[in-house]
This record gives sequence, C-alpha cells and structure tokens, in this order.
Amino acid sequence: MPYSSRFSRRMVLQNGALAAGLGLLGAHAAKAQSTAENHFAALDQIFQKAVQEGKTPGAVAAIGQAGNTVWKGVFGHRALVPQQEPMTWATLFDMASLTKVLITAPAIMQLYERGLVRLDAPVSTYLPAFATNGKQAITVRLLLTHYSGLAPDLDLSTPWHGKEAAVQRVMDARPAHPPGEQFVYSDINFITLGLIVEKLSGLPLDIYATRNILQPLGLSRTFFLPDSVLHDSIAPTQYDEQNQMLRGVVHDPTTRRMDGVAGHAGLFSCADDMLTYAHALLARRAGLPSAFPLRPETLVLMSTPQQPAGKSDLRGLGWDIATHYSSPRGEHFPASSFGHTGFTGTSLWLVPEKETFVLILTNRVHPDGKGNVIALRKDIATAAALALQAG
Repeated sequence: MPYSSRFSRRMVLQNGALAAGLGLLGAHAAKAQSTAENHFAALDQIFQKAVQEGKTPGAVAAIGQAGNTVWKGVFGHRALVPQQEPMTWATLFDMASLTKVLITAPAIMQLYERGLVRLDAPVSTYLPAFATNGKQAITVRLLLTHYSGLAPDLDLSTPWHGKEAAVQRVMDARPAHPPGEQFVYSDINFITLGLIVEKLSGLPLDIYATRNILQPLGLSRTFFLPDSVLHDSIAPTQYDEQNQMLRGVVHDPTTRRMDGVAGHAGLFSCADDMLTYAHALLARRAGLPSAFPLRPETLVLMSTPQQPAGKSDLRGLGWDIATHYSSPRGEHFPASSFGHTGFTGTSLWLVPEKETFVLILTNRVHPDGKGNVIALRKDIATAAALALQAG
C-alpha cells in the first residue's frame, strides 16, 4: 500500500478515534452539566417547598463561585399583608445580625490595621466606663468571638429609649459568666464594638460605615435608616408592640430603641449589593484584585478560629465557624468555611478555598414571627455544594 494511502487510512482511524473520544468527553460533559442542572433545580424545589409550607413568605438567593454568580432565584412573596406583593430580585431586606459581620467587625478591623485597636486589650482601654461590675478582663477579641460572658441582650423589660440609655446599660452590665469561659452569642458584645468604632473614629457608626466600607465597595443600596421613598421596595417583617407592621424600620427591638443604628443590627441591603460584597471579600482574602477595604491577612484572621484556647465552639472575629448557629454550612461545605445568620431570615456562608458563597435573603418573620428557615439554610447549602461538585 502506498505511503500516502497508509497515512490517509491511519488519519481516518485516528480521526475516528479522536471523534469517538471527543464524543465520549462531550457525553461526560453533557452528563455533568445535566447533573449540575438537576442539583440546581433542586434548589428551586427546596425554596418552593419552604414557601408552600409557610416557613417564609418568600426568598431571594444566589450562589457565587470564583468571581461569578452561578445561580440566582426569586421565590414567593415580599409581603402577605395587608395585601400580597410578589418577591423581586431588587427587594431590600432587614439584614438583622449580618450587620455584625458586614459592618461592625470590619470597622473594628480597619481600626486594628491602623494601630488604633489591639485585639487583646481590655475594652476599658477605649471605653473606660466599661470597666465596672466585673468587666475589667473583657477584651476586644472576647467581644468579637462572643466569649465575653455578657448576657445575650440588654434588658427590655423596662421602657427605656434612646442611645444614651442603651450606652448606660452596656456600661452597667454585669457578666453572666467569667470572661473567656464559654460561648454566649450576645448583642451586647457588638453594641459595645460599635461604640468603640464611634469613640475612635469620631463618627456615628452609620456614617463611618458609609464612608469606609460601603462607598469603597460601591454599594449604593446598603444602609442604616432607609429613606421613606424606599418603603415599597423593602420586605416588611412583623407587627411591633403597637400592632404596626414594621417596614423600613429595623425589626430588632433593641436597635429600634436605639433609633435604628447599632453595632449588632440595623443594616438594610439587597441581593446585588450582597453579591458584590461577598465576591469582593473572597477575592481580597485570596489576594486577588478587589476593592474590599481590608488586607488579605486581616480577612484570614477574621475567618479562622480566634476563640479562647481549648474551646469547642469555633468563632472567627465576628464570623461563625462551628457552633450551633452553623446550619448554613450544610452537609458538604468544609470545616474551613464560615458565615453568619440574621434573625429576620438572612444568611451568608462562604467557602474560601473555592471562592464560593451561598446567600439567602428572606423575611421569614413576616407577618407573625412564626416562619423558620433553619432547615432551609442547611438544605440549600447541601444542595448547592452537590451542584457545584457536579458542575
């Protein structure tokens, strides 16, 4: 057989094998894509079931990975009373305790980077009046990790009102446990941290946050004290003590008594801004170009265990890592992941190795406070991890 014929026959065979191989690869890729799509479809089903069962009136959610948003969902209703309103992607939510990690903890860590705050300094170094009633040994780090020993919240059994009244109660507070002994999630810790930010910066917390965190990130729909013109785009929460539906007014009763701005709650935001925040945080933490206003090593410090030695409840500086609040990790995200929840039904969980995150925004307390998204958070994180693995 002439060489050219042998060559042609060999090329035909090779091309056939290549085509078969490519076809096999294509089949595998198609199967993987189909599997990923099936898992992402499972997210829709989980959310729809939660809405149908009354766990939450609605939800906005997203999954990000490596700088991309790979899945988005909008479900149910923004409001059920006094009339139904459909949920929209642009809905603004009361972020509740996500305020702690989105605003107050990074503000403290900016002051730390400037040398104005030392993590293991007594809080009374910055707020001298704090040193009363057995609080002398409480440090900034113990506040950030919720190992201060302070009670979960200020006493609301008497009708006090105003920021100064809250400040006096913080200064007069008495630890329920010795500092450093056990993990007790406490709003008082982050009210105190917010006061430190204000004392050292000379600015109200909301103004400091706008200038030093929100504006550098380009977040135009994240703020304390929403303008009344935004009323209709805000997800309502529940009835207050006067039987008025809270909408555009912070749900947390302590923050309401403090006129809407506090270190532990009060922030409002939307999905687009939270996607920007999460992508920027993970990129910066990985040392990639990012507008996030903290150093990579600071973000690593914040999102790795910083609790007292020998303690099994793992907390970063603000962020949750492994406690009974960690259901948003799901069953497959690694132990190195971290996140936080908000009482109103918000949550953000992040996986640094893959620059992955799961964002869930709900107003599960609407209209009567009976909604519950603990299982939803876990199920969505589990399904998201499987979908990302399949993809």
